[in-house]
Amino acid sequence: MNFQPWAPYLSVAEIILGITLTILVLIQTKGADLGGFLGGSGESGSFRTRRGVEATLHRITIATGIIFFIVTLMAFLAWGQVV
Repeated sequence: MNFQPWAPYLSVAEIILGITLTILVLIQTKGADLGGFLGGSGESGSFRTRRGVEATLHRITIATGIIFFIVTLMAFLAWGQVV
C-alpha cells in the first residue's frame, strides 16, 4: 500500500496527537505529589478506583495512545517509501 501521499498529513497528525497525549497525561497527574508522580509510595500514589470524569479521561488517554501508535507506524511506512 502506498502511504507516500499521506506523509505530510501524517506528520501533522502525529504532532497534534503527541501534544494531546502529553496534555492528557499531565492532567491526570495534577493531583499527585512529586513522590506519586515518580512512582514512589505514599497515600496519593496508591491505587484506587477511577470514577466519573477521571475514568473517562483515562479511557481517552488510552485511545489517544493507541491512535498515536498507529499513526506513527503509518508515518514510518510513508517516509520509507520516499524515493
